[in-house]
Amino acid sequence: MTRVNVLVLRAAGTNCDAEAVHAFARASANVERVHVNRLVEGRVSLDRFHVLVIPGGFTYGDDLGAGTVLANRLRVTLHAELTRFVDAGRLVLGICNGFQALVKAGFLPGPEFTGKVTLTANESTRFEDRWIHLQAVSGLSPFVAEGTRMYVPVAHGEGRFVAQDAEALRALEASGQVVLRYVSNAGSEAAYPDNPNGSQRGIAGVCDPTGRVLGLMPHPERHVSRLQHPHWTRIGDPNADGDGLVVFRNAVEYARKHLI
Repeated sequence: MTRVNVLVLRAAGTNCDAEAVHAFARASANVERVHVNRLVEGRVSLDRFHVLVIPGGFTYGDDLGAGTVLANRLRVTLHAELTRFVDAGRLVLGICNGFQALVKAGFLPGPEFTGKVTLTANESTRFEDRWIHLQAVSGLSPFVAEGTRMYVPVAHGEGRFVAQDAEALRALEASGQVVLRYVSNAGSEAAYPDNPNGSQRGIAGVCDPTGRVLGLMPHPERHVSRLQHPHWTRIGDPNADGDGLVVFRNAVEYARKHLI
């Protein structure tokens, strides 16, 4: 079977890269962990890969705001390469800090929304570390099928998704670019703590107009095995797949079908 090649990007402060590598390896991809400097220096080429992952963490200490320094590096030094990568039909996944970086670099939700949406401090004014329920509400992104439910953790201090005004929010929803929402255990509209950061309309993840660039605040890579579930001793086979694995399997299957 032809292997899908995945690049997991790391930088100073990244701390979820190993989990992202494990998730894609469990999904049968060939995964390499590459420092952003290697891309900037041209020692590693994006052309070899089908999927780019920008994982979670606290890149560059979040010294200028969550994901801001990495966003500046991507925009100033790698914008052309990343644009070619996406234009070639390849996939990009940003998780937590990676989502923040993609938004602040202008890759998400897209150029028409630059300056109109952002990720900012949690409404609770504190770091939120808890498990939440997600619902996929759009079928635009190949990473997740509409209707998919997931139980995965969040861990962030600046994850509240807000739009500049109601018009921008309506446009984002109308285009199908709102991919994931926080929901209650029953699947209804989520209030705190089910919506852990106070995001407008419970928005947990968005994509670009093609669907191939997806960013989300929760961490699907932290629940790819039942063994990672907080109640794993009560829910059957601990070696069974966790809810989050579907995101990585879908990406690999899409890449194998469309990019190889």
